[in-house]
Amino acid sequence: MLRLALRQTLVTLMLTAPAFAISPAEQRGKTFALTNCARCHSIDRVTSSPLQIAPPFRSLHKRYPIESLAEALAEGIVTGHPTMPEFQLEPDQIHDLLSFLKTLE
Repeated sequence: MLRLALRQTLVTLMLTAPAFAISPAEQRGKTFALTNCARCHSIDRVTSSPLQIAPPFRSLHKRYPIESLAEALAEGIVTGHPTMPEFQLEPDQIHDLLSFLKTLE
């Protein structure tokens, strides 16, 4: 009887809980990425980047430890290609964007 009740509770939780609930910081980071980055970069787990030379965000952790990007985001990211705009983020924006990027690892 207890097993049946436990099983029913687990099934109910699995069916009603969001599959990938994200924190408010992660959501704000995702919104920032969607607004400012998705024009060139893939910001999800599967699609190709719209701009071929722009790395998908899901692969950034393979190139750089995500936390190491904080300084570059604070000082302003400058790249070798002219289509990348320079961004200089506030500390709360950096936290949010890094929180989102970690969800893609």
